[in-house]
Amino acid sequence: MIPVKPADNSLSLRLFFEPMLNIQQQSELRILLGESKKIVVTTHNNPDGDAMGSLLAMYHYLRKKGHDVSAVVPNQFPGFYSWMPGTDDILIYEKTAKKIQKLLAGAQLIFCLDYNAIERFGAPSEILARVPGKRIMIDHHVDPSPDHFDYNFSVVNTSSSGELVYDFIVMMGDKPLLDKPIADCLYTSIVTDTGSFSYAANNAKTYQVTAELVSLGVNASQVHRLIYDTFTENRLRLLGHAISNRMIVLDDFHTALVYLTKDDLKKYDFKVGDTEGIVNYPLMMDKINLSILLTEKENMIRMSFRSKGGFPANQLVSKYFNGGGHLNAAGGKSFATMEKTIEKVKEVLPEYRKELDFKLNY
Repeated sequence: MIPVKPADNSLSLRLFFEPMLNIQQQSELRILLGESKKIVVTTHNNPDGDAMGSLLAMYHYLRKKGHDVSAVVPNQFPGFYSWMPGTDDILIYEKTAKKIQKLLAGAQLIFCLDYNAIERFGAPSEILARVPGKRIMIDHHVDPSPDHFDYNFSVVNTSSSGELVYDFIVMMGDKPLLDKPIADCLYTSIVTDTGSFSYAANNAKTYQVTAELVSLGVNASQVHRLIYDTFTENRLRLLGHAISNRMIVLDDFHTALVYLTKDDLKKYDFKVGDTEGIVNYPLMMDKINLSILLTEKENMIRMSFRSKGGFPANQLVSKYFNGGGHLNAAGGKSFATMEKTIEKVKEVLPEYRKELDFKLNY
């Protein structure tokens, strides 16, 4: 990507990185969105804050333009995002599969938000791959699969897909359509995917966009409370159990591993989203540069990786654990038992001993 210096301090279209949408494609999309269409907006399996925020921001924007819009997620989203405007309208594939299949088949445009490969749409991905509607990808993850989409707006070096949705709206000449509901959703995307601006936010543009959203009425402290201060007692006790009883510290590799079994989740009456954020806690130790969370599901172990500095968590996950993601935040999966998965982690860490042996300096 080629850096582009802004001509002034305006928050009109001012992308610091060249998007994959060329001028002709941008023009085509303006024409496509210029007349009422049947549109489905989608996001990835196990939606997080960026997924939910970008999905709902696009939903509200397209409705304001007069389109017939449906918002679809593959499976249940965490309850602490239910305050966001429009969540009551979201269709969940695991609950209304036939209705969603019909909507996808009849859609003229399908927005694919916060994912860059069709399979990340989960259970309905095979249907999405076959439908005739044009697919538009807006995403910031590495290694996109552009052949799956008709239009690709992929910018890796940005805070979140939500920030790219903001850029897309401005690119379409629709900045005047931005309002508080859209701003609340976009702010949620940015604040969650940067860990409250603690990572992936070392870019002046991110703060400029955030300032624009606040000027539209976002109450930043209230949004923070709605996302982060909504723990149930069971969720808080699960966190305590995870850190006290399920954390393995591997000093030689500056790594901490936290594992949760199905019995652990059952004991604390697990709800979707209850493990979100647990993987970040071990990084609070100054000696830890890599944190891994293993969560036992029905047929696999779900793996979350977080790292400090320049350690490439995504490369480790891609090479050994069927996944990928960002430099400092990645996800994967294992189809072995919990015990064998932990053994596998211990087996591969020596390969990264030197890369993990560092101390952050200002």
